[in-house]
Amino acid sequence: MKISQNSSAENLELSTIQPIPRDKRHGRPRDLFTIWFGSNIMLLTIITGAMAVQIFHLSFLWALAGLLIGSLIGGVFMALHSAQGPKLGVPQMVQTKGQFGSYGSVLVVSIVVLMYIGFTASSLVLGGQSIHQIYSPVSPDIGIAIVAALSLWATIFGYRIIHTYARTMSWISGTVLFAAFVWIFWVHGLPDDFFSRNGFNAAGFLGAVSIAALWQLAYAPYVSDYSRYMPYNTNDKSVFYASYFGCILGSFLPMVLGIVIVCAAPGGDVLQGIVALTGPIAPVVIIVFALGIAATNSMMLYCGVLCTLTLGQTFIAGWYPLARARIITAIVTLGIEMAIAVYGQDNFLVNYTNFITILLYVLVPWTAINLVDYYLVAHGEYDVAATVACTDTSTPVPSFVIC
Repeated sequence: MKISQNSSAENLELSTIQPIPRDKRHGRPRDLFTIWFGSNIMLLTIITGAMAVQIFHLSFLWALAGLLIGSLIGGVFMALHSAQGPKLGVPQMVQTKGQFGSYGSVLVVSIVVLMYIGFTASSLVLGGQSIHQIYSPVSPDIGIAIVAALSLWATIFGYRIIHTYARTMSWISGTVLFAAFVWIFWVHGLPDDFFSRNGFNAAGFLGAVSIAALWQLAYAPYVSDYSRYMPYNTNDKSVFYASYFGCILGSFLPMVLGIVIVCAAPGGDVLQGIVALTGPIAPVVIIVFALGIAATNSMMLYCGVLCTLTLGQTFIAGWYPLARARIITAIVTLGIEMAIAVYGQDNFLVNYTNFITILLYVLVPWTAINLVDYYLVAHGEYDVAATVACTDTSTPVPSFVIC
């Protein structure tokens, strides 16, 4: 197999955290729409939307409004980070060294690595449980292993295959999501008290806004990882809008399905609600959304690996990690995530709620610092070429260098 950075989607990506040369750039802004639309349609998004009713005790309409407001606000910051990719050509956590310095960014990058591990482990739990739900002979632990294997496969091959995976899932998951809505509303039907269950409470409404905004902000530390291969002269607004609308639509619609499920089938968990409400098409719905988990996990695992390599390069002068380093790091990281998923699945909803609450305290100040520095202070002018010099103390490092 010929290994080339510009080869077809089935070949291995060589680059990891290095700046992407301008003559190696490729892709169109619409590719960003599909990667964010397709990767969001999965069970974890549905669970997150369901929290507006299960945890915050809102009615359907108030939950809908809270999630929409949070998504629209949070998506702005997510898309602003995405627009940095074509300009700089490096992963987001390499770029963030411009604000915090090489060693100053260690804490931020380490926290982001933990974020990837937490989200991936949460998704693995849902993937394993969903496979067990539709085929009981397969235990949740085996289901976790199956989803993990699919995630690892895409991460090993890298950027192109992940884009292809998400583009394919955009069509498949989008079709199944539409079918689920049609079946629940027009075939199964809604209970008479669907719109009157629960009500409004200020704390719950703000909670729904917060989790939806955080869902968007959680992409900020790695959104530009998927735009860094775009041509340097790609229009910033095109990148912004493709990322914004792809992520907003891809996440809000599954969240709506989540609140529909818990309002129409209260008392059980979301997986059981899907089975009860979608009847004969439930196996297809759950299988496709489980595959969506694998697509999203491959993205988070890939970016978690890039962050880990960024940490390694900070302390190992002159290290130039390529595909082998990415593969080995991915295997080790996935092993940790699988262990967390297996041993933490019994208290999933509690652990997940606590996890996203902690993330609010970290991601909000980080994204503010990054965006203010990039757009208002440095105006996007960083010395990307000097990135490697940061690991070599004998090389002078100019101001505003990403190190």
